[in-house]
Amino acid sequence: MAKDRSAPELDRDLADLPPELRWLEWMRRIEAVLFSSPTPVPREDLARVVGQGASVDLLVEDLAADLEGRAFEIAQVAGGWMFRTRAAYAPAIRAAADIGDQLLDLSEFDIAVLAAIAYHQPITRDGLKDIFGKEISRDLIGRLHARELIGTGPRSPRRGAPYTFVTTEQFLVAFGLETLGDLPDREQLEDAGMGGA
Repeated sequence: MAKDRSAPELDRDLADLPPELRWLEWMRRIEAVLFSSPTPVPREDLARVVGQGASVDLLVEDLAADLEGRAFEIAQVAGGWMFRTRAAYAPAIRAAADIGDQLLDLSEFDIAVLAAIAYHQPITRDGLKDIFGKEISRDLIGRLHARELIGTGPRSPRRGAPYTFVTTEQFLVAFGLETLGDLPDREQLEDAGMGGA
């Protein structure tokens, strides 16, 4: 993003404020950035609005504590932080707000294919066929791609160089994961009755 030359320089250090007010102002700046961003904001970006040496992690922790009891919270997802409505308020939002396109609206099989892609990426449609024992339709792949949950990975080194599929940052955001390492391991899935041999 190009910097607007006419905008005044941001006073990051706030040296004229007492320490407790400086900390509070940095928290409010982080809150404003997170509130205005539709995507997770990484630590490096948040560090641009606070004084040098200020701990973004501690500021976010204090902001999260400040938000206790509110309808929204700070979630650490996809390598950054973002505001999320607390799950307890999902029924109220569905009842009152027009959120139509924001819902994932995926079938169980769509989610199973998405999980297979997440665990085996990069994977081809043939690889998915081997897992599920049946052809995975281009429509299903298209639905996952249209919701930006998957993207095209590197071409497979096999004959014909078929496309592979990988999960996206939007996948991490949609499922509240910071990284793919946060996916449950296969043993956890089996313990929950969802794994196969």
